[in-house]
Amino acid sequence: MTTPAERYRPAFHFTPRQHWINDPNGLTHRDGRWHLYYQYNPAGDDWGNMSWGHASSPDLVSWTEHAVALANEGAGPGAEAIYSGSIVNDEADSSRLGTGARGPQVAIYTSAYGTGRQAQSLAWSDDGTVWTKYEGNPVLDRESHAFRDPKVTWWPGSAGSDGYWLMAAVEAEARQVVFYRSADLRDWRFLSAFGPLPRPAGFWECPDLFELPVDGDPGRTRHVLILSANDERDAAGCGTWYALGHFDGVTFASDEAGFRRLDFGWDCYAAVTWNDAPSSRRVLIGWMSNWSYAAATPTHPWRGAMTIPRELTLETRHDHVILVQRPVDELRAAGIFGWDITVGADPEEVDSIELGGGPGETTSLTYHPRSRVLTLDRRTSGETSFHPDFARRTSVLVGGEGPVRLHIITDSCSVEVFVNDGETVLTSLVFPSRALTLERSEPDPLLRTPGLRW
Repeated sequence: MTTPAERYRPAFHFTPRQHWINDPNGLTHRDGRWHLYYQYNPAGDDWGNMSWGHASSPDLVSWTEHAVALANEGAGPGAEAIYSGSIVNDEADSSRLGTGARGPQVAIYTSAYGTGRQAQSLAWSDDGTVWTKYEGNPVLDRESHAFRDPKVTWWPGSAGSDGYWLMAAVEAEARQVVFYRSADLRDWRFLSAFGPLPRPAGFWECPDLFELPVDGDPGRTRHVLILSANDERDAAGCGTWYALGHFDGVTFASDEAGFRRLDFGWDCYAAVTWNDAPSSRRVLIGWMSNWSYAAATPTHPWRGAMTIPRELTLETRHDHVILVQRPVDELRAAGIFGWDITVGADPEEVDSIELGGGPGETTSLTYHPRSRVLTLDRRTSGETSFHPDFARRTSVLVGGEGPVRLHIITDSCSVEVFVNDGETVLTSLVFPSRALTLERSEPDPLLRTPGLRW
């Protein structure tokens, strides 16, 4: 029998069997499997005892949950919680930590000590399941209480210079991304800092830096700097952002002032990408919740889910280069479909799409062609009373001209909207008493194709 709380467990978004999760960590691909580690409380369904949980998948859709990878230890001033970080495949064994025939996987994570200090540490594994903490931890310490979330990748170097391991981390409260380099993952040298900037407000977390071709042209590239920001004054201030620019191996120079919002919903935070994805794919996943109300969401025995994985590209849209996000093709291959709907064909007609749940429950999308404003409203979506910040609506200005294409993916407790083939995305939790169905698409059904595949 399905309990009321289990009713909300997603069918194809990752959730743990039980207990709390938040940020995705250690995303890496090795030997044909996608590995997803994540912030995890092995003892309860609220934040605490932070450790790394672990799941893996052959296809980004069906996930196998494994034993806890890295556990918190100790108590009091000597305690060590395992905060967010990343994993690299150290195939050349530059770290000299490997004991097998091939190089190890090395996790670079934040040790959050009971004293409040945060520093970066290492653990290594031959199989991605059993991890050993490096006895020389921490390997990078700024005597800071807000230095965290290292994302490490291999920087290939430029002509005449060797490559090295590159770390992007944050001084969260100072709103700075700090870059370091290392030859062996143990000894790190400071390169530069990016920031502080006034926006996004709040403290910065979970940076990621990678290069992508523009419009598929390998001779024309940009670097993408992603980070998440949490402004505790407002649920709308909790989200993931990105900036485009150029990283020269030392310094990141942004193309424009400030960051752009990566997702205009309430529920996409700490989004980062996989290392070593096959075919040079850049695949992103985020925590599908919001710090404002995450601890109150009405699920049990689990709390917290991940977004669907999204493939990233840089494309020129409306005379600007932007980060485009599309659901990974593996979803379609697994028979997971959404609704494709076109709105805004008549500039005088406001379009409203209603996703119905139980009696009296509606999640709505409304598009105003004249202002080109799209609004997602979950005020009557179902269970909303668990927190005063939940029953809200959000709006986004859609770029370009003419009709707007929406691709809507729903699961037991979520709505993800991809606008104009992924140039804008809105992710929202909802808690309807029944599965969402498309109830109405007026005024011109001939312009819409609901319930079909993308």
